[in-house]
Amino acid sequence: MSGVPLALAPLAAIPSPSWDGFELGPLKIHAYALCIIAGIVAALWLSERRWAARGGPEGRILDIALWAIPFGFVGGRLYHVFSSPDRYFGPGFDGTGDPVKILHVWNGGLGIWGAVALGAVGAWIACRRYGLRLTAFADVVAPGVLLAQAIGRWGNWFNQELFGAPTTLPWGLRIDPDHPNFPAGMPADTLFHPTFLYESLWNLAGVALLLLLDRTVRLRRGAMMWAYVAWYTLGRVWIEALRIDDAEMVTLFGVTARLNVWTSLLLLLVAVGMLALILARHRGAAVGPRAHDPVWLPGHGPAGPVSADLGDGTADARALDDVGRRTR
Repeated sequence: MSGVPLALAPLAAIPSPSWDGFELGPLKIHAYALCIIAGIVAALWLSERRWAARGGPEGRILDIALWAIPFGFVGGRLYHVFSSPDRYFGPGFDGTGDPVKILHVWNGGLGIWGAVALGAVGAWIACRRYGLRLTAFADVVAPGVLLAQAIGRWGNWFNQELFGAPTTLPWGLRIDPDHPNFPAGMPADTLFHPTFLYESLWNLAGVALLLLLDRTVRLRRGAMMWAYVAWYTLGRVWIEALRIDDAEMVTLFGVTARLNVWTSLLLLLVAVGMLALILARHRGAAVGPRAHDPVWLPGHGPAGPVSADLGDGTADARALDDVGRRTR
């Protein structure tokens, strides 16, 4: 619903931000970047706590993150450019775009699926390097990744980007009429769906759900990671459908939708299928009170028995400290 007269618009609307960063000498520190950094810090904090409870060697979450984050950042940017190419190459790749803007990451534009895909490659390399199981690492960090996404989404608010269609709901979002992202031809008082807020709240609910599931049924063998993918994509389908920013449109089965909608639907099906496969293949080792997935790859880890993740989620501290010293 567009062109809502100001007299009819809700009084309680989400304002557009009056601040998007600060100057530090010749550089501008963008609020978008600060949101991403805050999300990463929160994810590392939560993941370190969960890793310690699983009996993982101290410091390895950060070590692996130093591989996964740069890979994920590059992957996220590449996916964004692929899914929204008009700004960089022009409509239909007619050459009217500006490829240099691919480097302007401070203006926003990180696709989560590219970030997850290449981030997983970086994590796999690091896990192999340190003798750790990728499935155990992924299950530990899955809630943290979702927490990082919940916080990072607020960067879209500061950038006044990726909002949804016009709305008259009380929580409609105001966008500055003179902002480059304000849709052409719409009245200046138009309010929009705050899709950044929808996704942030959805992700926070997902963090709570994943932590509850892990406490009650102990998801292992990659089950936690695929539960994360299933939850996120379930929400992303309807949130993405609300957005009106430029995106690649794809027609399948006679239905035209944004590329990210189709990607989310595909990954939702894959996630549900993988959960079913893990349950069928590993049975009690993947879910339930006896679920078990050692953090170490075969042939690595402490010499002798270690109690890590064998029931109470604890490990022998001295053995782990020794391993940490030998593998640093």
